[in-house]
Amino acid sequence: MKKTIFIVLMLTLVLSACGRPNQNESSDTTTIRLAYLVSESHSSHIIGEKFKEQIERESDGKLEVELYPSGSLFPSDREAVESVQLGNVEMTIPALAAVSSFNQNFMVLDLPFLFDDYDEAYKVLDGEYGQSLLDELEDYNLKGLVYAENGFRHITNNERPIYEPEDLEGLKFRTLESPVQTDIFKAFGANASPFAFGEMYTALQQGTYDAMEGPISLYYTSNLYEVQEYMSLVGQYYMPTVLLMNNDFYEGLPEDLQEVVMDAAIMFREEQRELAHQQDEEYLEVMKEDGLKVNEITEEQREKFIEAAEPVYEKYDEKLGNNLLNDLFEARDE
Repeated sequence: MKKTIFIVLMLTLVLSACGRPNQNESSDTTTIRLAYLVSESHSSHIIGEKFKEQIERESDGKLEVELYPSGSLFPSDREAVESVQLGNVEMTIPALAAVSSFNQNFMVLDLPFLFDDYDEAYKVLDGEYGQSLLDELEDYNLKGLVYAENGFRHITNNERPIYEPEDLEGLKFRTLESPVQTDIFKAFGANASPFAFGEMYTALQQGTYDAMEGPISLYYTSNLYEVQEYMSLVGQYYMPTVLLMNNDFYEGLPEDLQEVVMDAAIMFREEQRELAHQQDEEYLEVMKEDGLKVNEITEEQREKFIEAAEPVYEKYDEKLGNNLLNDLFEARDE
């Protein structure tokens, strides 16, 4: 009986410790733990180090930032976002698709071929439309600071180059943890299902999956190109990341420290985007040199993908309602 009571008490202490603000009372320093999946060579980590330096400098040491790259704390974006929501860590930088599990309005940004270029994407995300979506996250105890860069996403596989939707027929295809994306690739003809990113290299190596999609930088920094033979530059999605903070933690900071955090987040957005573009160009050439077979598609072939996706557009336009999709197009085209 005593042993049982001891175990219960220990579990209670551990769980309560996870939820406490991460503050060192003896030094009056508050720690921000920032966890993400990408490796230390990825632009998010490289600029994450500058984010850490700026916050610690501008807060005069009142805030310190601990970085946890390479999925060292969580194997998936969804689990990282859940932990931020619960206050077990203070921040994460997930691919935006993971956020739609918490607020379905973000599914609108999981639809393909929304943007033709980066300028269109930034106009929508950094304007009123994107900010209104971030504001909604506060109802889920999440503070959306800024959108950052994951880039346009492309298709890789081990069977053949992809030019049209029919080329995906029957491929075992990994998608992000987004029902929209899974539906899209099923509409393209693939045998599509979501799978945790942290185990993706092994899944491709062992043939559990034939194919996946993602941004150029992620293929290189996670060495996924080593276990894929073909890359098709379809650019079906522009997928940002988002800097997320636990909202209770953010609101608990003094106003001057909130400003420090926001200033550093804006710096992160601008510099990480710039570095990500540079890395995409460099990494694509390196992967080609290492034997990855890369093909582009024509505008006519792109239209075939858009046509194949039409039923999914209709499904989610009806499901989401509130003119979310029309409002996005208006924000893009104004």
